[in-house]
Amino acid sequence: MPKRTYTKQVKSLSLQDFLRRFPTDEACLKHLMDLRFGTEPACPKCGEIGKFRKLAKHPAYTCNCGHHIHPMEGTFFKDTHVPLGKWFYAIYLFTTTRHGVSAKELERQLGVSYPTAFRMAQLIRVHMAKVDGDPPLSGHVEADETYVGGRAHGKTGRGAAHKTVVFGMLERGGDVMTRVVPNASERALEPHIVLNVEKGSTISTDEWGAYHRLSRIGFTHGTCNHGQERYASGIHHTNSIEGFWSMLKRSIRGTHVHVSAKHLAKYLGEFEYRYNLRHDPKLMFWRLVESF
Repeated sequence: MPKRTYTKQVKSLSLQDFLRRFPTDEACLKHLMDLRFGTEPACPKCGEIGKFRKLAKHPAYTCNCGHHIHPMEGTFFKDTHVPLGKWFYAIYLFTTTRHGVSAKELERQLGVSYPTAFRMAQLIRVHMAKVDGDPPLSGHVEADETYVGGRAHGKTGRGAAHKTVVFGMLERGGDVMTRVVPNASERALEPHIVLNVEKGSTISTDEWGAYHRLSRIGFTHGTCNHGQERYASGIHHTNSIEGFWSMLKRSIRGTHVHVSAKHLAKYLGEFEYRYNLRHDPKLMFWRLVESF
């Protein structure tokens, strides 16, 4: 299979552009075929080049010798009963909204059942996280934890019951990386920093005790004391990662209303992908469809 490279120079994809580019299921399948096997693939059976043609009743291509290529094989489209055009449109919706797409919205727009829409959304989120990847962070990194979910007796913040703890690291001017963690202890948070942030980097946090060893294990560590309402100390603040948390929580409340702890990591992967391409949003759709 030829090596793929991401689209470097593309125009923003309006809805009209999308419909013109992918008007039918067959057009979507041809796009997958060209991406994964090239526009003139060589038949592995007979060696002929560019002799594949679309089968009439199946999402596959056949050579004159009878060898078949299935472009959806090895992707989450495999064995789907949903037309490929609806999948592409769902991906388009996910990459052209700031606050995500609910399963109910997919149900309405695609004309599928709610369970089908929910499954489609989760598969797309997993793919977004996979394509985004986890490149190591370096330079100046902000680290912080937040609490997503329910509220018990009005209590919020650290220790609030019925909440899911999420830990985040954000390279200033660069990528964000998040993890669902069991709690906000040093044992739960520090390994993620050690694994994902290059030694020697500067790390800014609040005063939480879980971060107290960072300066002793290879990082330049500075804090701002939120408990004393000090939100910056020289170069040290956590405003960027807190801005990401605010966007995430507004989106969950406004679009999804509630996200269970079981599926939260998938939603985090979606929002990481969108945030990490914030400087070049026109690539969001193309990177997903070029990465199967």
